[in-house]
Amino acid sequence: MLIERASSLRSGGYIIDFWGPGYEVASMMGILPRLHALGYEVEQVRFVGSDGRQRGGFPTDTIRRTLEGRFVSLRRSDLAATIYRALDGKVETIFDDSIAMIDDGPAGVHVSFDHHDDRMFDIVVGADGLHSRVRELQFGSERQFEAYLGYKAAVFELQGYPFRDELAYVSHAEPGRQVSRFSMRDGWTLFLFVYRDPDATDIAPAHEGRKAALRNAFSETGWECPQILKRMDDAAEIYFDRVSQIQMPSWTKDRTVLVGDAAACVSLLAGEGSGLAMSEAYVLAGELARAQNHPLAGLARYETRMKPYLLDKQRAAQRFASSFVPQTALGITLRNLISSLFTFPFVGNLLLGRQLRSKFDLPHYDRGQLQNGRADQPPGSLR
Repeated sequence: MLIERASSLRSGGYIIDFWGPGYEVASMMGILPRLHALGYEVEQVRFVGSDGRQRGGFPTDTIRRTLEGRFVSLRRSDLAATIYRALDGKVETIFDDSIAMIDDGPAGVHVSFDHHDDRMFDIVVGADGLHSRVRELQFGSERQFEAYLGYKAAVFELQGYPFRDELAYVSHAEPGRQVSRFSMRDGWTLFLFVYRDPDATDIAPAHEGRKAALRNAFSETGWECPQILKRMDDAAEIYFDRVSQIQMPSWTKDRTVLVGDAAACVSLLAGEGSGLAMSEAYVLAGELARAQNHPLAGLARYETRMKPYLLDKQRAAQRFASSFVPQTALGITLRNLISSLFTFPFVGNLLLGRQLRSKFDLPHYDRGQLQNGRADQPPGSLR
């Protein structure tokens, strides 16, 4: 069973770069053609000054060459919808509900919901993101595990924004803050704001409070920022959150297990969260299939296989944080200069290769076991 807090499949959302082991899982699922049809073959990353002139950046040929073409950019919601449709109705799904209680027992897990009747599950899989309710109920307060990286980020979409650069990420940085835009289909433009903020307190939950926070943080930012902030009133929704990681001593407790950002969020600075979550789900399914009548052993092997890889990804994101949004004018100049060198294949392979190439080889599992599993022991994913 799949439990989803939203009333339907979510739409919109920010653009993700999809590669690595998660891409390989998508290939095994047979959904890559659909993902490429929905996605964008981005051609350039471009850093501009206040006057709009290019100061740095690089063609994405460097990335595709490094990854041998196994790369696509697409909406996170399009990836989720494609995965969901691949289930072909084989998994019971309940929308517009969330869990209220999880009670582990020797024979299963008793779960209470906000709206539906209680149910028993053999395993509960918490795949509910950075602010996981499953994690809070089973492992404790989020503050025990959240490592705030010192940034806040906001994303929203506008239709009819007058400036467009097709198939290019365009960004303007000033010390401690950066605004980016990406032109999408049907006249839509996606905007990403990231800024340094030592205050780790929660973002205002209300729409107006989020707009006020952005206007305060970017009030003196040049380039197109004044126009973007003025048009922000037309945004139907603004995603706004802390840039954080989740660092836990264990992802499993009895018959409850965490995957994706709920277990080990690497943060948007790593740029691979959705792919990592797919890798974790694949390994979890494989280890449960191998474990057969011993699911707790399967959960333990899943964590043993995945945790070193995720910890390495988290460390890489921490190192990258200062260059993502440089804190000084000199830092911005150096970032722009170094990025311009990526146009030379040797430099691009040297500097990007370590970041992009995976150090994790997906294990091989018997396809029949993964597809069929045990009918009396399906993992449940609760949001």
